[in-house]
Amino acid sequence: MNFDFSESQEAVAALAAQVFSGSSGGDRVAEVERTADRFDQELWAALAGTDLLGVNIGADHGGLGLGMIETALVLREQGRWVAPVPLWPTLVLGAMPIAEFGSPTLRDRWLGPVASGQAVLTGAFSEWGADDPFSPSVTALRCDDGTWLLDGSKPSVPAAGVADAAVVPARVAGDGGSLAVFVVDLDSDGVEVVLSETTNQELHGELALQSVVVGDDARLDGADGRSIVEWTLVRAQVAVAAVALGCCEEATAMAASYTSEREQFGRPLSTNQGVAMRAADCYIDTECMRATLLQAAWLIDQGRSRAEIADAAAVAKWWSADAGQRVVHATQHLHGGMGADIDYPVHRYFLWVKQLENTFGGGSRQLAAIGRTLAEAR
Repeated sequence: MNFDFSESQEAVAALAAQVFSGSSGGDRVAEVERTADRFDQELWAALAGTDLLGVNIGADHGGLGLGMIETALVLREQGRWVAPVPLWPTLVLGAMPIAEFGSPTLRDRWLGPVASGQAVLTGAFSEWGADDPFSPSVTALRCDDGTWLLDGSKPSVPAAGVADAAVVPARVAGDGGSLAVFVVDLDSDGVEVVLSETTNQELHGELALQSVVVGDDARLDGADGRSIVEWTLVRAQVAVAAVALGCCEEATAMAASYTSEREQFGRPLSTNQGVAMRAADCYIDTECMRATLLQAAWLIDQGRSRAEIADAAAVAKWWSADAGQRVVHATQHLHGGMGADIDYPVHRYFLWVKQLENTFGGGSRQLAAIGRTLAEAR
């Protein structure tokens, strides 16, 4: 077996590290957090200029045409720098389902602009209440002229304030509860977005649709709506796990550096056995997050079965939620009083991982999914 990255994967990772490290330091992140939209436009332009916004978009639309592993490597670097750009909503909730299931018209309209940095996409996959992605709160009514009327609302849509369009699952009226998935321009008549600040200071939005008219060519096709939602969500879980991994890797490195330099009673904190053991636990947890993430991403790129991919994505998401929380709690505690100082950057990693923990299902939800799979296999 060869567990090494390919040359192209190493090149993507190195390029992403260079772009984020050069454009997204702590002072820059704090500056962007004070803006109205919390969106680092300069970093977005830098990502576009190096073709990283097209990492998973085909060459025919100006992208690199690479896979889930490369996408995860880019997202991991975003997590390391807690960079305020709508990267995973655009690449995974928006561009990936459009590339896979969109009509030629949809692909031509959105994929090129995403790769060039001219468009931001998102997806409205969260639901109210029990958050069942297969019971959407938006209804789609087919009209006699072939268009669709969309009505309803969606909670917690990432990057809704800066996105140009959103991928929206809807329940088809009068069709036995079947699902359809549409790409909705967010400047369409009848669309309203109400923004709220999240745990990690990003802005998500409640998306309200009132008799929004979309053409039939705005509907994702090539599979039934439920399969499209499933296909997208497993990739979204992997994407969220990749960002969380980057956060935890950098937080662990910061804690190691701080405890090695900070002295107490004439010696570095890192020489205390309790400190060293807790830091070692962070490293072990982070390595488990990395291994399960890369396994899930590899299975996607290998085209393995839907069930195998879903199981691996659930495992990766569970590690990112459960172990991720242990890591950021420990790294903040290892910083002592500095960990509670919001002028010191380590607190952002805690907030980001806390936000990502429950995005598309926290640890308990993933364990329940894994348990159902194991029970069904008996």
